[in-house]
Amino acid sequence: MNTLRRDIQTLAASLLAGRWALPDLTDRLQRALHWPHPPASLLAARLLRDLGEHHAPEARTLASWLLQDALLLAHLERGSDARPHIEWLLDAHVMEAQPPAMAADVPQLPTTGDLADWLRISPGELGWFSDLWCSQARASREPLRHYRYQWRHREDRPRLIEIPKPRLKRLQRRVLHEILDPPQPHPAAHGFRAGRSCLTYARPHTGQPVVARMDLRDFFQSVPIRRVTAFFRCLGYPAPVARVLRGLCTHGVSRDVLTRAGLDLPWERRQRLASPHLPQGAPTSPALANLCCYRLDCRLTGLADKLGLRYTRYADDLAFSGAESLRHGFERFHILVARIALEEGFELNTRKTRLMTAAQRQSLTGILVNAHPNLPRREYDSLKAILHNCIRTGPAAQNRAGLPDFRGHLRGRIAYLAQINPDRGARLLRLWEAIEWPDRRATDSADAETAGRRAR
Repeated sequence: MNTLRRDIQTLAASLLAGRWALPDLTDRLQRALHWPHPPASLLAARLLRDLGEHHAPEARTLASWLLQDALLLAHLERGSDARPHIEWLLDAHVMEAQPPAMAADVPQLPTTGDLADWLRISPGELGWFSDLWCSQARASREPLRHYRYQWRHREDRPRLIEIPKPRLKRLQRRVLHEILDPPQPHPAAHGFRAGRSCLTYARPHTGQPVVARMDLRDFFQSVPIRRVTAFFRCLGYPAPVARVLRGLCTHGVSRDVLTRAGLDLPWERRQRLASPHLPQGAPTSPALANLCCYRLDCRLTGLADKLGLRYTRYADDLAFSGAESLRHGFERFHILVARIALEEGFELNTRKTRLMTAAQRQSLTGILVNAHPNLPRREYDSLKAILHNCIRTGPAAQNRAGLPDFRGHLRGRIAYLAQINPDRGARLLRLWEAIEWPDRRATDSADAETAGRRAR
């Protein structure tokens, strides 16, 4: 009986590893049990009829239902021939996302009171900051809100930056450093990680005949909120503590903020922003997004390995590379990636999908990967011209944007280029060192004297 119960729990976890819909459930039942389509479809239809078709049930509820299905029990009681298929499906879709979290060395917080003590706030303050009842989305007064908002306008669509206020940001930073930093994301993830960068993301695709780039739409807002709770549960935290931690790291935007912006946002995007989501601007969001994408990375890595391709991800940018076969079968491959993304709660932005052959400029996050990692020639020439003009006419004339630390700005751009192309970086560094920079103290004194004259 223990073996049967374990198999049922395994199958329940496998069924919850994707969308709760008839075709997806039928497909997972067929692969798990090696059933033909008719009985798998009938079992999936009964699941939706008895447990509801709009929302997936809890794992315990689903397992209890499966234990009472006579057809399924008869199949499982045939012996061990069904078990390996169930375990294989679980390994492919569920368990691979758990070991790094399970092995993490995180604080032991058995109750919400322990969580409040660990954060050095009162239980009442913890309830207010976690906002489990989404009262922030209904608050009309600015002092009652935990976030400030900035709209960044881009060519394709405006982006909302949600900036937590100082007290909440301090709590989020502690959660980040002591709870989210110990678990390691999937090796294919290169964004928001120490020791990784856009260079490590692009380098594996250097010199490949074909490179494909895809983009996930509304990355932070698309991370399923239930998966955030599930991640904290995987760390071993009880359900009440996991829900409060999720509340500290998620946010729903007040609808009047979206109305006052005066932007023609699609209804679906308004709903995503108004519902609890990972806010773009919170210190915890990048790490949580990476960790919650573990299963997505597992599945895309498995797909790439099966087809002899390479796969890496930098935030919402997906990169694949391989032989000419990728170009010939790209349409079907793109459909497979889109399907996996949809099952994991994401959507591909097809307008940003690019297929680049060796005869074209293969670019990933602005880095060329045709022969070796490099920056576009135009970017190098532009920076070189600025440095030459700084030597000839002085840096003040070139600081057209009025940057307060123009010297550090140029040094940073050179360091970034040198990381990708050391030879070009060394040449630009020699030009930077030849610039005659004004003495900072003399400049500050002159500015103060000018301000004093204006005041008189």
